[in-house]
Parts: sequence; structure tokens; C-alpha cells
Amino acid sequence: MTLVETFFNYDVLVASFPALMRGLLTTFLLGIAGIVFGVTAGLFISLVRLYAPKPFRLLAVFYIDIFRAAPVLVVLILIYYALPFLGIRFSSWTSAALALSIVMAAYSAEVFRSGIQSVPVGQFEAAAALGLPFIVTLRLVVLPQAMRIVIPPTTSNCVSMFKDTALASTVALPELLKEATDAQALHANPSPLIGAAIIYIICLWPMVRFVSLLEKRFQKEKVR
Repeated sequence: MTLVETFFNYDVLVASFPALMRGLLTTFLLGIAGIVFGVTAGLFISLVRLYAPKPFRLLAVFYIDIFRAAPVLVVLILIYYALPFLGIRFSSWTSAALALSIVMAAYSAEVFRSGIQSVPVGQFEAAAALGLPFIVTLRLVVLPQAMRIVIPPTTSNCVSMFKDTALASTVALPELLKEATDAQALHANPSPLIGAAIIYIICLWPMVRFVSLLEKRFQKEKVR
């Protein structure tokens, strides 16, 4: 067989296309769940780390350090295979979404912390001089400025999150890579894997370019 017949077999790609689309839908929903819950939890954890009483700050630091160091695959395996020994069982989809959210929260917390701390202290002092409560200062003064800083690294983390959804295949969740692997076995041809790779690139490349454009734009604003 030629290279094209082996890795870009048109008939195999067409036959496996519906399965790849089903997997893409699962990947998309899983990625969105991980991002929404992870980023939201990350913002909360960053605020705890910065402004909560010391025991809670130390707990937040411990959480961030542990889950930034732990591979997503290890977290996923612990949730899906280890928790049942404690009487806690989750479906494949819930386990994958939970693992991705936990890790995403750790990375997002560090990004938000960096963004918030980059806001000049004078902003807090000016808000206090105007009599604004601390919560209002955070919501209306500090966070809007910090968001401009955290958007590029957060978007980059989102790209990584979508790629990490492929790890859900280890718990038999039929996401894009799992469907491609099953189609490969069915047709005895690796073309579905190439098709899955192309789909990943088509979906994630615009986000990668978006990150670059944001970084260039913010860099120009800093120069001004």
C-alpha cells in the first residue's frame, strides 16, 4: 500500500467521519465543562490565596502546587479507579470533567493571582479613599484591569485543556481520540487517527492564533 492509501484513505475517512463527529461533540462538551468550572474555581482559589486568613491561604497554595505538579492522567485515574474504594463512584464523563476542572482550577488560580498582583497598589488605596468596600473594589476596579492581563495565558490554558480531553479515552469515554482509535481497529487502517489529528488542528489553531494576537496587542499597549 502507498502512503496515501495507508494514512489518508478516503473511503476509510468517509466511513469513520460520523464516529469522529460524535467524538468531537463529546470532546467539545468536556472541554467547555472543564474550562467553565476550572476558570471559575481558579478565580475563587486565587482570591482565597491572596486575601483569606492564613490557614486558608496555605491550603490554597497547597492545592495549587499539588495539582499543577500532578499530571491530568493521574488525577483522572485516581478519581475514576481509586474513589470507588471509598464508596464514591462517578461516570466516565463526570470523572473526566472533574479531573480537567480540578487541574484547570490550579493553573487558573496562579494566572489570576499574577494578574491581580500586577494591578498597582495605588488602585486599592484610591478606592479606599473613596470609601469603596473591599469587595466592590475587587469587582469594579481590580478585576477588570487584571482580566486584560490574564486573558492570553488563560486562553493558552484552554487550548491545553482541549488537548487533554484525549486522556478521557483511558476511562473508555468516547471522545474524539477514542472514536478514532475504535475506527482504526474496525477498518484496520490508521486514517481515522490522521482524521482526528486534522480535526484537532482545525479546531485549536484559531485559538492559538488568537493568543498570539492578544499578546501582541497588549504588548503594544504597554509600550504606549
